[in-house]
Amino acid sequence: MLRGNPRGATRAILIALFAFLIALPGPASAAGQATPWQMNLQAPVTPVMEEIWDFWVIVLIIITLISIFVLALLIYVMWRFSAKRNPTPSRLTHNTTLEVLWTVIPVVILVLIATPSFKLHYFLDVVPDSSLTVKAVGNQFYWTYEYPDQEIEFDSAMLEDEDLAPDQPRLLEVDSRLVVPVGTKVRVLVTASDVIHAWAVPAFGVKIDAIPGRLNETWFEARQEGVYYGQCSELCGPGHGYMPIAVEVLSEDAFKGWLETAAAGGPPDQEGVQRAALATAP
Repeated sequence: MLRGNPRGATRAILIALFAFLIALPGPASAAGQATPWQMNLQAPVTPVMEEIWDFWVIVLIIITLISIFVLALLIYVMWRFSAKRNPTPSRLTHNTTLEVLWTVIPVVILVLIATPSFKLHYFLDVVPDSSLTVKAVGNQFYWTYEYPDQEIEFDSAMLEDEDLAPDQPRLLEVDSRLVVPVGTKVRVLVTASDVIHAWAVPAFGVKIDAIPGRLNETWFEARQEGVYYGQCSELCGPGHGYMPIAVEVLSEDAFKGWLETAAAGGPPDQEGVQRAALATAP
């Protein structure tokens, strides 16, 4: 088969390679976190991350095609112009057509990439009308979360190894998670109290700097319930690697129960969140 139709076989191999790279699954669990040997992005759970995923696939195809073309061109040049096949080298030093092509074609490729990139940047940057506002303040080395409209504030620090439950990820779980309702546009105000931090949750497609004296903002809309993890993504000191982010997405009723509990006696621990969710479940 390979001898009879080498071009068809090559085409099939390339298609299989693209399918593998593009369709490689994200994490199978509901928790948004990296998995062992994961080669793909985390599964998107927000409109922003879905747009980032689509753009990433487009760029992956383009750069793969360019890499294959350049590799094939190099192999052809080494074969065609080897000393054995071309003992008398050409003295040609100028070709207007080639120079125009290798200038124009990269420009066209960059324009094709830039067009969806600008649209995505606008989609990321413009915060829509939101139903909930939360504030994340970076500290060395933990986060402080505020719900300004509900007058709720609490700290969120990493759980030590001896405090982890069997199903909780090491270096990612916290004592008090940021809790939001599913299907709700959440506006996130981000700042810092000491040095520059960065609030980042890969499954949400969110990464924004927390700068002292400056208030940045971003947004997300989680479409699936679950727990999604991130980390401070700005080198902020010796405890930088121990400053995780955990966002728990609950149903509307469970979130209302959590708000009532948090407003009455401060933010509950994770067992308290589960009890609030069970108490409001139908």
